[in-house]
Amino acid sequence: MQAVMIERPGGPEVLRIVEQPRPRPKAGEVLIRVAAAGVNRPDVQQRRGLYPPPPNASEILGLDVAGIIDDVGEGVDGQYVGNPVCALVNGGGYAEFCAVPAVQCMPIPNGLSFIEGASLPEVFFTAWNNLIWLARLEHGETLLIHGGTSGVGMAGIQIARHLRGATVFATAGTEEKRAVCEAIGAQAAVDYRGAWDEGIRALTGGEGVDVILDGQAGANTQRQLDLLKYDGRLVFIASHQGSTAEVNIRTLVRRRLTITGSTLRPRPPAYKGRLARELVDHVWPLFEDGRITTRIHKVVPFTEVQEAHHILDENQQIGKVVLAVDPALAATVPSSGKRF
Repeated sequence: MQAVMIERPGGPEVLRIVEQPRPRPKAGEVLIRVAAAGVNRPDVQQRRGLYPPPPNASEILGLDVAGIIDDVGEGVDGQYVGNPVCALVNGGGYAEFCAVPAVQCMPIPNGLSFIEGASLPEVFFTAWNNLIWLARLEHGETLLIHGGTSGVGMAGIQIARHLRGATVFATAGTEEKRAVCEAIGAQAAVDYRGAWDEGIRALTGGEGVDVILDGQAGANTQRQLDLLKYDGRLVFIASHQGSTAEVNIRTLVRRRLTITGSTLRPRPPAYKGRLARELVDHVWPLFEDGRITTRIHKVVPFTEVQEAHHILDENQQIGKVVLAVDPALAATVPSSGKRF
């Protein structure tokens, strides 16, 4: 099969399409013939040498795919062969075939294409894991999402708005991006440059917010803690602006604040399988009735994978960039698949 490999750490030019052995599904796994693969920020970090794959994970890039089950491993019912699915994978998505634990597969929501299906797993798994499980976002709380037009940001805004009735604020760098945040459910969005914290404080009447979801960290950490209400939660999904920060522990203790974070990729299949079931139960119906949507910034041919990474490097995207691995299949809308 053809797959994308990293020649050496660096820019998009280090990505190469090479011949690789087709994987064989292990016990509990399925083999997916990939129609489309999502392009995500962790892929960029791995390409740069900043995010090595965990032990036993594929070195091939790609964390989410959509396609058709081509084969199954021991312990997986053969009835699933031919089933259209989207899946969170542990690496290996930028390839014509990808092996993945069966429990991490989900039916593509009715009415969505393989391209749209490939845009869902990584960002919705991440948003649900961090907002619902770790941050314990409650009904009616107030949430700030940094990077509101990232894939995770857009997923988080919609989950919080439609499933928790939260008041959501976001940050974004352009007027167009801020307008998109508001169109999908944010009450307001502010420019992340400058006094964004004062902007959010003004919008909340000086009260601040209950939960903040952030991927930057670094020097902004204390500003975020100062913006939280009593019992507030700050959740990190990355640390692009710095891996360390100086914080006021006395304030943290006095105001009962929580700082937490997560990396989903090393988690075992059972953990990801529980996430998959909750998404299918609670989020997929909202795709099917139109209350939640996915936004595709650009579909890039598999052979032009370097261009897909250029888009993320330049932070051009609003929503997801998707690789069309099998262009003829990727744009089609599959019939309903069986649920695992």
